[in-house]
Amino acid sequence: MSGRMIVICAPSGTGKSTLLARLKTEIPDLEWSVSCTTRPRRAGEVDGKDYHFIGVDEFKRQIDAGQFIEWAQVHSNYYGTSRRFVDEGLRQGRKMLFDLDVQGADAMKKVYGAAAKVIYIEPPSLEELEKRLRTRATDSDAVIRERVANARKELARKNDYDHLVLNDDVDGAYGKLRDIVQRILT
Repeated sequence: MSGRMIVICAPSGTGKSTLLARLKTEIPDLEWSVSCTTRPRRAGEVDGKDYHFIGVDEFKRQIDAGQFIEWAQVHSNYYGTSRRFVDEGLRQGRKMLFDLDVQGADAMKKVYGAAAKVIYIEPPSLEELEKRLRTRATDSDAVIRERVANARKELARKNDYDHLVLNDDVDGAYGKLRDIVQRILT
């Protein structure tokens, strides 16, 4: 059996992490793709579980060695997905779950085509998105402004993907997301 790839794509602050946490609990056979990043570790994050935290020089070495299926510089940091993880997962029939930005989702579609099922999570509004970012209090004002500006551009692409889920109510959005994922897995 060939593997499955489910890519969740959303602007920062959309509630994606909350939805993903529920999804991983309810569907435990989904294998989480742990991305590599150069961004600083947030309180409570664990290296190798939340991200593989590496330095900029090491990240660039891995880019040059072709070790990422996709990588991007987003919000002044680098993020990337391991080519080995994806290819081995597909060969072994694993059900893989990815959390990527628009650039990453595009790269996965370019390489894997229809095998990469992308679900875009949309915030209720840009104002609500900014409010959520400020409430979470993990970023500076400058970073929040950058994230909102990037979200404005990303929202223009929301209809370019396989599925769209509006997160205006977390329980309703989760129900729709779970139903989509279960259809992809069957």
